[in-house]
Amino acid sequence: MREIDVLTISDAVRQLCIDANMKLSSSLEQRLCQSCSRESSAIGKKVLSDLTENLKAAQELQVPICQDTGMAVVFLEIGQEVHFINGNLNHAVNDGVRRGYLDGLLRCSIVADPLRRTNTNDNTPAVIHTAITEGDRVKITVAPKGFGSENMSQMKMFTPSATPEMIEDYVVSVAKDAGSNPCPPIVVGVGIGGDFELAAYLAKKALCRDIALRNEDGFYAAMEENILLKINQTGIGPQGFGGDTTALAVNIEKYATHIAGLPVAVNIGCHVTRHKSIIL
Repeated sequence: MREIDVLTISDAVRQLCIDANMKLSSSLEQRLCQSCSRESSAIGKKVLSDLTENLKAAQELQVPICQDTGMAVVFLEIGQEVHFINGNLNHAVNDGVRRGYLDGLLRCSIVADPLRRTNTNDNTPAVIHTAITEGDRVKITVAPKGFGSENMSQMKMFTPSATPEMIEDYVVSVAKDAGSNPCPPIVVGVGIGGDFELAAYLAKKALCRDIALRNEDGFYAAMEENILLKINQTGIGPQGFGGDTTALAVNIEKYATHIAGLPVAVNIGCHVTRHKSIIL
């Protein structure tokens, strides 16, 4: 059994909140730059150039890459041989979020009640997902999620008779409905299977996969490529001004499901789909 002080978790979450909001993953930044060189639309190319310049400016000035620093979504993959000491794990995570957003001068966007709408002024509480794994390590992933893109996400309960092409077309329709609202070029997370809530979780988890990695199952990897191609054929383009680059990547995660169901969730990420991880 390995003991981990929850203060260590809190400190890690604090830094991840700041780092995730200040710098995009290298693969996503590279894809954005590559799209700029391939874009055929003059205005689309100019927009993509501005987006890449924004990333550079954020690094030089040490400011967030987007003014919407998001709701903190925290994934904890906890080895079953870990024992946490000196406090409550969830409290430690939220303390890390609070310190990260206040110390990092990040915008605090969370309201304590969904209808009364009073800001908590420290971006807590976070959305926390925990999973028990083998070993004595803890992997923490912080994914700040802006709501310009989150609001464009959708969920559909298909019947088992739905074909892969029907699912592909549904995902494309979600991107079409979103239009310019999620600040394209977008990253699309798709969750297929499980039940109602697990499909949505899978879609959010899919957004945290490196876009350079395709699904390990060739069947779903082909679906990812097909959907990406179809979305980019819509012509929505960078920031909705038209062009070839509406999406940068499509990531699919799947799970077993019931014989009578086929849940599909689509979680839209903007061109700064942010996530940072650490293993303790």
